[in-house]
Amino acid sequence: MSLGVSAASARTFASLRRHRNYRLYFAGQTISISGTWMQNVAQAWLIVELTHSPLAVGLLAVCQFGPYGLLGLFGGTVADRVNQRALMIGTQTAYMLTAGALAGLALSNHAAVWEVYVLAVAYGCITVLDTPVRQSFTIQMVGRDELPNAIALNSSLFNASRIVGPAIAGVVIAVAGVGLCFLVNALSFLAVIAALVLMRESELYTVGRATGRNVLRGAGEGLVFAWNHDVIRRVLLMMLVIATIGINFNVLLPVLTSKTLDAGPQVFGMLSAVFGAGALAGALMSASLGRASMRLLLAAAAVFSAMELVLAPLHTVWAVAVVLLATGVAFALYSSQSNATLQLSVPDRLRGRILGIYGYVFFGTAPVGGLLAGWLAQVGGTPLAFAVAGAAGVLAAAYGVADWRRSVPQCELAAVT
Repeated sequence: MSLGVSAASARTFASLRRHRNYRLYFAGQTISISGTWMQNVAQAWLIVELTHSPLAVGLLAVCQFGPYGLLGLFGGTVADRVNQRALMIGTQTAYMLTAGALAGLALSNHAAVWEVYVLAVAYGCITVLDTPVRQSFTIQMVGRDELPNAIALNSSLFNASRIVGPAIAGVVIAVAGVGLCFLVNALSFLAVIAALVLMRESELYTVGRATGRNVLRGAGEGLVFAWNHDVIRRVLLMMLVIATIGINFNVLLPVLTSKTLDAGPQVFGMLSAVFGAGALAGALMSASLGRASMRLLLAAAAVFSAMELVLAPLHTVWAVAVVLLATGVAFALYSSQSNATLQLSVPDRLRGRILGIYGYVFFGTAPVGGLLAGWLAQVGGTPLAFAVAGAAGVLAAAYGVADWRRSVPQCELAAVT
Protein backbone atom coordinates (compact mmCIF):
# COMPACT_ATOMS: atom_id res chain seq x y z
CA MET A 1 0.00 0.00 0.00
CA SER A 2 2.75 2.45 0.99
CA LEU A 3 4.70 1.54 -2.16
CA GLY A 4 1.66 2.37 -4.29
CA VAL A 5 1.20 5.74 -2.55
CA SER A 6 4.91 6.48 -2.94
CA ALA A 7 4.83 5.63 -6.65
CA ALA A 8 1.78 7.85 -7.19
CA SER A 9 3.50 10.69 -5.34
CA ALA A 10 6.63 10.27 -7.47
CA ARG A 11 4.54 10.38 -10.65
CA THR A 12 2.75 13.51 -9.50
CA PHE A 13 5.85 15.73 -9.62
CA ALA A 14 7.91 13.88 -12.25
CA SER A 15 8.14 16.82 -14.67
CA LEU A 16 9.43 19.16 -11.97
CA ARG A 17 12.14 16.73 -10.87
CA ARG A 18 13.47 15.97 -14.32
CA HIS A 19 13.40 19.24 -16.27
CA ARG A 20 15.20 22.44 -15.25
CA ASN A 21 13.40 24.57 -17.82
CA TYR A 22 10.03 23.42 -16.53
CA ARG A 23 11.08 24.13 -12.92
CA LEU A 24 11.92 27.71 -13.91
CA TYR A 25 8.62 28.09 -15.73
CA PHE A 26 6.65 26.60 -12.84
CA ALA A 27 8.32 28.90 -10.30
CA GLY A 28 7.65 31.99 -12.39
CA GLN A 29 4.05 31.05 -12.99
CA THR A 30 3.52 30.35 -9.28
CA ILE A 31 4.11 34.03 -8.59
CA SER A 32 2.44 35.44 -11.69
CA ILE A 33 -0.80 33.46 -11.69
CA SER A 34 -1.46 34.31 -8.04
CA GLY A 35 -1.21 37.97 -9.06
CA THR A 36 -3.55 37.35 -11.99
CA TRP A 37 -6.17 35.86 -9.70
CA MET A 38 -5.86 38.87 -7.41
CA GLN A 39 -6.57 41.07 -10.41
CA ASN A 40 -9.51 38.93 -11.56
CA VAL A 41 -11.18 39.21 -8.17
CA ALA A 42 -10.40 42.92 -7.83
CA GLN A 43 -11.59 43.74 -11.33
CA ALA A 44 -14.94 42.00 -10.86
CA TRP A 45 -15.41 43.61 -7.45
CA LEU A 46 -14.54 47.05 -8.85
CA ILE A 47 -17.29 46.69 -11.46
CA VAL A 48 -19.76 45.58 -8.76
CA GLU A 49 -18.84 48.63 -6.67
CA LEU A 50 -19.11 51.03 -9.61
CA THR A 51 -22.36 49.70 -11.08
CA HIS A 52 -24.12 47.33 -8.62
CA SER A 53 -25.24 45.42 -11.73
CA PRO A 54 -24.80 41.68 -12.48
CA LEU A 55 -25.17 42.49 -16.18
CA ALA A 56 -22.23 44.91 -15.95
CA VAL A 57 -20.06 42.08 -14.63
CA GLY A 58 -21.21 40.03 -17.60
CA LEU A 59 -20.14 42.88 -19.91
CA LEU A 60 -16.70 42.76 -18.30
CA ALA A 61 -16.44 39.14 -19.48
CA VAL A 62 -17.49 40.27 -22.97
CA CYS A 63 -14.68 42.82 -23.05
CA GLN A 64 -12.06 40.45 -21.65
CA PHE A 65 -12.91 37.44 -23.80
CA GLY A 66 -14.52 39.09 -26.82
CA PRO A 67 -11.21 39.40 -28.72
CA TYR A 68 -10.77 35.63 -28.41
CA GLY A 69 -14.25 35.19 -29.81
CA LEU A 70 -13.26 37.20 -32.87
CA LEU A 71 -9.64 36.16 -33.39
CA GLY A 72 -9.02 33.06 -31.29
CA LEU A 73 -9.01 30.62 -34.18
CA PHE A 74 -6.04 32.43 -35.73
CA GLY A 75 -3.89 32.56 -32.58
CA GLY A 76 -3.13 28.85 -32.80
CA THR A 77 -2.05 29.20 -36.43
CA VAL A 78 0.50 31.81 -35.36
CA ALA A 79 1.64 29.59 -32.48
CA ASP A 80 2.50 26.76 -34.89
CA ARG A 81 4.84 29.03 -36.86
CA VAL A 82 6.83 31.14 -34.37
CA ASN A 83 9.50 30.89 -31.67
CA GLN A 84 7.09 30.28 -28.82
CA ARG A 85 9.43 31.25 -25.97
CA ALA A 86 10.22 34.62 -27.58
CA LEU A 87 6.54 35.36 -28.21
CA MET A 88 5.67 34.46 -24.61
CA ILE A 89 8.18 37.02 -23.34
CA GLY A 90 6.34 39.59 -25.46
CA THR A 91 2.86 38.62 -24.28
CA GLN A 92 3.86 38.57 -20.61
CA THR A 93 5.37 42.06 -20.98
CA ALA A 94 2.15 43.29 -22.57
CA TYR A 95 0.09 41.80 -19.72
CA MET A 96 2.33 43.65 -17.25
CA LEU A 97 1.70 46.98 -18.98
CA THR A 98 -2.11 46.57 -18.96
CA ALA A 99 -2.10 45.63 -15.27
CA GLY A 100 0.10 48.65 -14.52
CA ALA A 101 -2.33 50.96 -16.33
CA LEU A 102 -5.25 49.53 -14.36
CA ALA A 103 -3.31 50.01 -11.11
CA GLY A 104 -2.61 53.64 -11.98
CA LEU A 105 -6.31 54.35 -12.59
CA ALA A 106 -7.50 52.61 -9.43
CA LEU A 107 -4.83 54.01 -7.10
CA SER A 108 -5.54 57.55 -8.33
CA ASN A 109 -9.28 57.02 -7.72
CA HIS A 110 -10.07 57.94 -11.31
CA ALA A 111 -11.17 54.54 -12.62
CA ALA A 112 -14.31 54.72 -14.73
CA VAL A 113 -16.28 51.71 -15.94
CA TRP A 114 -15.42 52.36 -19.61
CA GLU A 115 -11.70 52.52 -18.79
CA VAL A 116 -11.84 49.17 -17.01
CA TYR A 117 -13.63 47.73 -20.05
CA VAL A 118 -11.03 49.13 -22.49
CA LEU A 119 -8.16 47.58 -20.52
CA ALA A 120 -10.08 44.30 -20.37
CA VAL A 121 -10.28 44.36 -24.18
CA ALA A 122 -6.51 44.95 -24.36
CA TYR A 123 -5.98 41.99 -22.02
CA GLY A 124 -8.19 39.85 -24.24
CA CYS A 125 -6.22 40.76 -27.36
CA ILE A 126 -3.01 39.59 -25.70
CA THR A 127 -4.70 36.34 -24.65
CA VAL A 128 -5.45 35.50 -28.30
CA LEU A 129 -1.73 34.86 -28.81
CA ASP A 130 -0.64 33.91 -25.30
CA THR A 131 -3.03 31.01 -24.66
CA PRO A 132 -2.17 28.67 -27.59
CA VAL A 133 1.53 29.57 -27.42
CA ARG A 134 1.76 28.92 -23.67
CA GLN A 135 -0.08 25.60 -23.90
CA SER A 136 1.89 24.46 -26.95
CA PHE A 137 5.19 25.34 -25.27
CA THR A 138 4.71 22.75 -22.51
CA ILE A 139 5.77 19.83 -24.68
CA GLN A 140 9.04 21.63 -25.51
CA MET A 141 9.91 21.78 -21.81
CA VAL A 142 9.06 18.17 -20.83
CA GLY A 143 8.69 16.04 -23.98
CA ARG A 144 5.77 13.88 -25.08
CA ASP A 145 6.08 11.12 -22.46
CA GLU A 146 5.54 13.47 -19.51
CA LEU A 147 3.15 15.84 -21.23
CA PRO A 148 0.00 14.65 -19.35
CA ASN A 149 1.86 15.05 -16.04
CA ALA A 150 3.02 18.58 -16.89
CA ILE A 151 -0.45 19.62 -18.08
CA ALA A 152 -1.95 18.41 -14.80
CA LEU A 153 0.78 20.21 -12.83
CA ASN A 154 0.03 23.38 -14.79
CA SER A 155 -3.59 22.93 -13.78
CA SER A 156 -2.62 22.37 -10.15
CA LEU A 157 -0.56 25.56 -10.22
CA PHE A 158 -3.44 27.47 -11.75
CA ASN A 159 -5.81 26.21 -9.08
CA ALA A 160 -3.40 26.65 -6.17
CA SER A 161 -3.13 30.26 -7.29
CA ARG A 162 -6.93 30.33 -7.38
CA ILE A 163 -6.76 29.68 -3.62
CA VAL A 164 -3.95 32.08 -2.73
CA GLY A 165 -4.84 34.94 -5.07
CA PRO A 166 -8.52 35.44 -4.16
CA ALA A 167 -7.85 34.89 -0.45
CA ILE A 168 -5.20 37.61 -0.45
CA ALA A 169 -7.31 39.82 -2.71
CA GLY A 170 -10.30 39.66 -0.36
CA VAL A 171 -8.16 40.96 2.52
CA VAL A 172 -6.33 43.55 0.41
CA ILE A 173 -9.55 44.93 -1.08
CA ALA A 174 -11.11 45.25 2.37
CA VAL A 175 -8.02 46.97 3.84
CA ALA A 176 -6.44 48.94 0.97
CA GLY A 177 -8.80 48.79 -2.02
CA VAL A 178 -8.57 47.18 -5.43
CA GLY A 179 -5.68 49.29 -6.75
CA LEU A 180 -3.02 47.44 -4.76
CA CYS A 181 -4.20 44.12 -6.24
CA PHE A 182 -3.61 45.46 -9.74
CA LEU A 183 -0.14 46.75 -8.82
CA VAL A 184 0.90 43.40 -7.32
CA ASN A 185 -0.23 41.64 -10.49
CA ALA A 186 1.77 44.00 -12.70
CA LEU A 187 4.95 43.29 -10.73
CA SER A 188 4.31 39.53 -10.69
CA PHE A 189 4.83 39.22 -14.45
CA LEU A 190 8.52 39.96 -13.93
CA ALA A 191 8.88 36.44 -12.46
CA VAL A 192 7.63 34.73 -15.63
CA ILE A 193 9.70 36.94 -17.91
CA ALA A 194 12.83 36.15 -15.87
CA ALA A 195 12.09 32.40 -15.99
CA LEU A 196 11.70 32.43 -19.77
CA VAL A 197 14.94 34.39 -20.24
CA LEU A 198 16.89 31.99 -17.99
CA MET A 199 15.81 28.83 -19.83
CA ARG A 200 18.44 26.79 -21.70
CA GLU A 201 17.57 26.55 -25.39
CA SER A 202 19.63 23.35 -25.72
CA GLU A 203 17.37 21.56 -23.20
CA LEU A 204 14.12 22.30 -25.04
CA TYR A 205 12.58 19.39 -26.96
CA THR A 206 12.34 19.87 -30.70
CA VAL A 207 8.86 19.70 -32.18
CA GLY A 208 7.58 19.95 -35.74
CA ARG A 209 6.64 23.44 -36.88
CA ALA A 210 4.05 24.36 -39.50
CA THR A 211 5.10 26.14 -42.68
CA GLY A 212 3.27 28.55 -44.94
CA ARG A 213 2.06 32.10 -44.50
CA ASN A 214 -1.67 31.77 -45.17
CA VAL A 215 -3.25 32.14 -41.73
CA LEU A 216 -6.80 31.52 -42.99
CA ARG A 217 -5.81 28.30 -44.71
CA GLY A 218 -3.88 27.17 -41.64
CA ALA A 219 -6.87 27.80 -39.36
CA GLY A 220 -9.12 25.92 -41.78
CA GLU A 221 -6.78 22.93 -41.77
CA GLY A 222 -7.02 22.78 -37.98
CA LEU A 223 -10.82 22.95 -38.03
CA VAL A 224 -11.09 20.16 -40.63
CA PHE A 225 -8.73 17.92 -38.66
CA ALA A 226 -10.64 18.54 -35.41
CA TRP A 227 -14.02 17.76 -36.99
CA ASN A 228 -12.83 14.55 -38.65
CA HIS A 229 -11.15 13.16 -35.52
CA ASP A 230 -13.68 11.47 -33.20
CA VAL A 231 -11.88 12.09 -29.91
CA ILE A 232 -11.00 15.71 -30.64
CA ARG A 233 -14.49 16.51 -31.94
CA ARG A 234 -16.10 14.99 -28.84
CA VAL A 235 -13.86 16.85 -26.40
CA LEU A 236 -14.32 20.19 -28.18
CA LEU A 237 -18.10 19.94 -28.55
CA MET A 238 -18.50 19.06 -24.88
CA MET A 239 -16.25 21.94 -23.86
CA LEU A 240 -18.14 24.31 -26.15
CA VAL A 241 -21.37 23.73 -24.21
CA ILE A 242 -19.87 23.45 -20.72
CA ALA A 243 -17.53 26.44 -21.07
CA THR A 244 -20.16 28.69 -22.65
CA ILE A 245 -22.97 28.00 -20.20
CA GLY A 246 -21.41 26.27 -17.20
CA ILE A 247 -18.03 27.92 -16.51
CA ASN A 248 -19.03 31.50 -15.67
CA PHE A 249 -17.85 31.70 -12.08
CA ASN A 250 -16.08 35.00 -12.79
CA VAL A 251 -19.54 36.50 -13.36
CA LEU A 252 -21.63 34.51 -10.89
CA LEU A 253 -19.44 34.30 -7.78
CA PRO A 254 -19.35 38.06 -7.09
CA VAL A 255 -23.12 38.20 -7.67
CA LEU A 256 -23.68 35.11 -5.51
CA THR A 257 -21.66 36.74 -2.73
CA SER A 258 -23.11 40.24 -2.86
CA LYS A 259 -26.74 39.47 -3.77
CA THR A 260 -27.68 35.90 -2.84
CA LEU A 261 -25.55 35.64 0.33
CA ASP A 262 -25.55 39.39 1.13
CA ALA A 263 -21.84 39.31 2.03
CA GLY A 264 -18.70 41.35 1.33
CA PRO A 265 -15.30 40.97 -0.34
CA GLN A 266 -13.85 38.74 2.41
CA VAL A 267 -16.53 36.09 1.78
CA PHE A 268 -16.05 36.52 -1.98
CA GLY A 269 -12.32 35.86 -1.59
CA MET A 270 -13.00 32.90 0.70
CA LEU A 271 -15.48 31.25 -1.68
CA SER A 272 -13.13 31.75 -4.62
CA ALA A 273 -10.34 30.18 -2.57
CA VAL A 274 -12.52 27.20 -1.57
CA PHE A 275 -13.33 26.53 -5.22
CA GLY A 276 -9.62 26.77 -5.94
CA ALA A 277 -8.76 24.34 -3.13
CA GLY A 278 -11.05 21.75 -4.67
CA ALA A 279 -9.60 22.42 -8.11
CA LEU A 280 -6.06 22.01 -6.75
CA ALA A 281 -6.98 18.64 -5.29
CA GLY A 282 -8.51 17.56 -8.60
CA ALA A 283 -5.47 18.69 -10.58
CA LEU A 284 -3.08 16.78 -8.29
CA MET A 285 -5.26 13.67 -8.70
CA SER A 286 -4.94 14.06 -12.46
CA ALA A 287 -1.16 14.56 -12.22
CA SER A 288 -0.75 11.38 -10.19
CA LEU A 289 -2.35 9.34 -13.00
CA GLY A 290 0.26 10.36 -15.57
CA ARG A 291 -2.08 9.56 -18.45
CA ALA A 292 -5.24 10.75 -20.18
CA SER A 293 -8.52 8.92 -19.54
CA MET A 294 -11.72 9.43 -21.51
CA ARG A 295 -13.68 7.61 -18.82
CA LEU A 296 -12.45 10.04 -16.14
CA LEU A 297 -13.05 13.03 -18.42
CA LEU A 298 -16.69 12.08 -18.92
CA ALA A 299 -17.28 11.29 -15.25
CA ALA A 300 -15.73 14.57 -14.14
CA ALA A 301 -17.88 16.54 -16.61
CA ALA A 302 -21.02 14.88 -15.25
CA VAL A 303 -20.10 15.48 -11.59
CA PHE A 304 -19.13 19.11 -12.25
CA SER A 305 -22.49 19.80 -13.87
CA ALA A 306 -24.43 17.95 -11.16
CA MET A 307 -22.70 20.07 -8.48
CA GLU A 308 -23.91 23.24 -10.20
CA LEU A 309 -27.46 21.91 -9.96
CA VAL A 310 -26.90 21.27 -6.24
CA LEU A 311 -25.44 24.77 -5.82
CA ALA A 312 -28.44 26.52 -7.41
CA PRO A 313 -30.89 26.59 -4.45
CA LEU A 314 -28.34 27.21 -1.67
CA HIS A 315 -28.43 30.43 0.37
CA THR A 316 -25.98 29.84 3.23
CA VAL A 317 -22.24 30.47 3.09
CA TRP A 318 -21.13 27.16 4.60
CA ALA A 319 -23.30 25.06 2.26
CA VAL A 320 -22.14 27.01 -0.79
CA ALA A 321 -18.52 26.53 0.31
CA VAL A 322 -18.90 22.75 0.65
CA VAL A 323 -20.47 22.38 -2.79
CA LEU A 324 -17.92 24.72 -4.39
CA LEU A 325 -15.14 22.51 -3.00
CA ALA A 326 -16.56 19.44 -4.77
CA THR A 327 -17.27 21.49 -7.90
CA GLY A 328 -13.62 22.57 -7.99
CA VAL A 329 -12.36 18.97 -7.81
CA ALA A 330 -14.53 17.92 -10.74
CA PHE A 331 -13.71 21.04 -12.75
CA ALA A 332 -9.94 20.49 -12.55
CA LEU A 333 -10.19 16.80 -13.42
CA TYR A 334 -12.40 17.60 -16.39
CA SER A 335 -10.31 20.47 -17.78
CA SER A 336 -6.88 18.83 -17.33
CA GLN A 337 -8.07 15.55 -18.84
CA SER A 338 -9.60 17.43 -21.78
CA ASN A 339 -6.36 19.31 -22.46
CA ALA A 340 -4.14 16.22 -22.17
CA THR A 341 -6.44 14.14 -24.39
CA LEU A 342 -6.32 16.78 -27.11
CA GLN A 343 -2.54 17.22 -26.99
CA LEU A 344 -1.90 13.47 -27.19
CA SER A 345 -4.31 13.07 -30.11
CA VAL A 346 -2.78 15.67 -32.44
CA PRO A 347 0.44 15.82 -34.54
CA ASP A 348 3.06 18.42 -33.58
CA ARG A 349 2.48 20.60 -36.63
CA LEU A 350 -1.21 21.05 -35.68
CA ARG A 351 -0.86 21.30 -31.89
CA GLY A 352 -1.06 25.08 -31.74
CA ARG A 353 -4.12 25.17 -33.97
CA ILE A 354 -6.02 22.49 -32.05
CA LEU A 355 -5.15 24.18 -28.76
CA GLY A 356 -6.20 27.46 -30.35
CA ILE A 357 -9.62 25.92 -31.08
CA TYR A 358 -9.71 24.55 -27.52
CA GLY A 359 -8.90 28.02 -26.22
CA TYR A 360 -11.58 29.43 -28.49
CA VAL A 361 -14.33 27.21 -27.06
CA PHE A 362 -12.99 27.81 -23.52
CA PHE A 363 -12.37 31.57 -23.69
CA GLY A 364 -13.83 32.79 -26.97
CA THR A 365 -17.37 31.83 -26.00
CA ALA A 366 -17.06 33.67 -22.67
CA PRO A 367 -18.66 36.87 -24.00
CA VAL A 368 -21.84 34.98 -24.85
CA GLY A 369 -21.63 32.93 -21.67
CA GLY A 370 -20.91 35.96 -19.50
CA LEU A 371 -23.84 37.90 -20.91
CA LEU A 372 -26.13 34.88 -20.54
CA ALA A 373 -25.03 34.30 -16.94
CA GLY A 374 -25.39 38.00 -16.10
CA TRP A 375 -28.85 38.18 -17.69
CA LEU A 376 -30.04 35.01 -15.93
CA ALA A 377 -28.76 36.34 -12.60
CA GLN A 378 -30.49 39.66 -13.31
CA VAL A 379 -33.90 38.11 -14.00
CA GLY A 380 -33.84 35.06 -11.70
CA GLY A 381 -30.88 35.41 -9.39
CA THR A 382 -27.96 32.99 -9.15
CA PRO A 383 -30.32 30.03 -8.50
CA LEU A 384 -31.62 30.30 -12.07
CA ALA A 385 -28.15 30.89 -13.53
CA PHE A 386 -26.59 27.85 -11.84
CA ALA A 387 -29.61 25.64 -12.65
CA VAL A 388 -29.33 26.44 -16.37
CA ALA A 389 -25.55 25.92 -16.28
CA GLY A 390 -25.86 22.55 -14.55
CA ALA A 391 -28.60 21.28 -16.86
CA ALA A 392 -26.61 22.21 -19.97
CA GLY A 393 -23.53 20.46 -18.61
CA VAL A 394 -25.44 17.27 -17.83
CA LEU A 395 -26.70 17.19 -21.44
CA ALA A 396 -23.17 17.74 -22.75
CA ALA A 397 -21.83 14.89 -20.61
CA ALA A 398 -24.65 12.63 -21.82
CA TYR A 399 -23.68 13.43 -25.42
CA GLY A 400 -20.05 12.57 -24.63
CA VAL A 401 -20.97 9.19 -23.19
CA ALA A 402 -23.26 8.37 -26.13
CA ASP A 403 -20.63 9.39 -28.68
CA TRP A 404 -17.93 7.39 -26.89
CA ARG A 405 -20.10 4.27 -26.96
CA ARG A 406 -20.91 4.86 -30.62
CA SER A 407 -17.22 4.92 -31.59
CA VAL A 408 -15.04 1.83 -31.68
CA PRO A 409 -14.52 1.06 -27.96
CA GLN A 410 -11.59 -1.35 -28.32
CA CYS A 411 -9.43 1.05 -30.33
CA GLU A 412 -10.24 4.07 -28.25
CA LEU A 413 -9.89 2.36 -24.88
CA ALA A 414 -6.42 1.18 -25.87
CA ALA A 415 -5.41 4.73 -26.83
CA VAL A 416 -7.09 6.82 -24.16
CA THR A 417 -8.01 4.89 -21.02
